[in-house]
Amino acid sequence: MIVQAILLGVVAFIAQCEYALGTSLLSRPIVTGLFVGIVLGDIKTGIIMGATLELAFIGSFSVGASIPPDVVTGGILGTAFAITAGAGTETALLLGLPIATLTLILKNVYLGLLIPVMNHKADDYAKDGNYKGVERMHLTAGVGLSLMLALIVTFSFMVGSSTVGKLLEMIPEFVQHGLTVATGLIPALGFAMLARLLINKQVAPYFFLGFALAAYLNIPVTGVAIFGAILAVVIVNLMNVRGNQMQTNTGEVVEDDDEF
Repeated sequence: MIVQAILLGVVAFIAQCEYALGTSLLSRPIVTGLFVGIVLGDIKTGIIMGATLELAFIGSFSVGASIPPDVVTGGILGTAFAITAGAGTETALLLGLPIATLTLILKNVYLGLLIPVMNHKADDYAKDGNYKGVERMHLTAGVGLSLMLALIVTFSFMVGSSTVGKLLEMIPEFVQHGLTVATGLIPALGFAMLARLLINKQVAPYFFLGFALAAYLNIPVTGVAIFGAILAVVIVNLMNVRGNQMQTNTGEVVEDDDEF
């Protein structure tokens, strides 16, 4: 139990290192779910629950000063608690979303109190031309947040894993049924939030094309993705040809050095 808790903390530390080393998408539940499954010895369930939580969190991302619920702790602990309790994906959602929201409060305290101090210190280093000091403040701030989340995951799993089974037994049957229904609705809501940002008159036909391929021709998702990739390459090539023709018509010399 202790070893598993420590390993989950390591997973959380690495996933949250985006703040120090740059965005790598290791923090997404679909990635952390795999590693949680490896740590707990149930890779298949870890992937399934991670993918479900990914759909729930797919529309959650930082916009300006707005910070969404923490997907690292929510994804890791939601998946871990559900696996140890022998429950389904609805339990991962039930536990993951509140955990992510609670962690956000602690995360905001760190970002609001400690980060500004390090920023001012970095400003002083910048005035002196000490780029090493600026780099050190950046890494310290990012690694400090990763360490905080790693400790939250480690101690939460050690304390809470033994009580999750009892907690689930206390939940009425109708509530569990409602959570099962919500399991299907929340991913759809996540996709809707994402599509709202992406869809416009130019890309809308491709959304409907993908739907038609899957719904009426029974092409699997992998097949739709392959068709989409081929279509994207064809369209980009056509746009390049059109752009070259327009440049030629204006009298500009066009050098085509593209190689396949």
